[in-house]
Amino acid sequence: MAHLTERRTENVAGEFYVDSTCIDCDTCRWMTPQVFSREAGQSAVYHQPATEQERLESLQALLACPTASIGTVEKPRDIRKAQQSFPLLIEDGVYHCGYHSEKSFGAASYFIQRPEGNVLVDSPRFAPPLVKNLEALGGIRYLYLTHRDDVADHEKFRERFGCDRILHQDDITPATQEVEIQLEGQESFKLAPDLQIIPVPGHTKGHTVLLYQNRFLFTGDHLAWSRTLDHLVGFHRFCWYSWPQQIEAMKRLLDYRFEWVLPGHGRRHSADPQRMQQQLQDCIDWMDTV
Repeated sequence: MAHLTERRTENVAGEFYVDSTCIDCDTCRWMTPQVFSREAGQSAVYHQPATEQERLESLQALLACPTASIGTVEKPRDIRKAQQSFPLLIEDGVYHCGYHSEKSFGAASYFIQRPEGNVLVDSPRFAPPLVKNLEALGGIRYLYLTHRDDVADHEKFRERFGCDRILHQDDITPATQEVEIQLEGQESFKLAPDLQIIPVPGHTKGHTVLLYQNRFLFTGDHLAWSRTLDHLVGFHRFCWYSWPQQIEAMKRLLDYRFEWVLPGHGRRHSADPQRMQQQLQDCIDWMDTV
């Protein structure tokens, strides 16, 4: 919970603020860029909400913050409206769950609603309002984990929904040794006609990405949009296994068509398939120079 006594001096005066416990995960800044910005290595409020929509989006960022570093001077009486808004629809049955977890350093997780069984992509916090809303959307059939870093509260979701968890064997740890579906090898795996899992070693040895409907690519820590560089990137600084293998895995994605990049860290991005292909090639060319 944020504390006024730790309010950062970089915040403008007003109701919303960020305190000094911020871990610079970027969540609030990409969720509500009209209110939050980066100042001196952490987030801060540079513009107080001026409309009802800006206030709602600021409360959504408050709930999504993995370290509860966003606060309000007075307890918000309209917080329930923000709670009821999660998961947030992105497009065509694909949602952003919010409620990022500090255990995953603030990584985003996603929810896919589909008649054949819903999919939770990486684990958010096991927050009661979110769990209730996911139940109302039909529950969870699969909990797909891109890699070992973003598993957060996977056990609680398994206990509540009875979902089958999916993770590559090369990323299994003592905390995930009971995962129901453990992938092997480097061949792509068809979980269903509209769900394809593609191994992309690099960030970690067992990292995979999920392609849904040949439109949505859930990329974990493999690929994201950089606001600073203004193009798609892999994270060289946070590559824990092999940068050369991550480059080769990125090239593998050129064989697929998609319109959305939905990452755990970094910014999400959309473009028509042809444009996305060019942007992916530009990313590979850039990675070769890092």
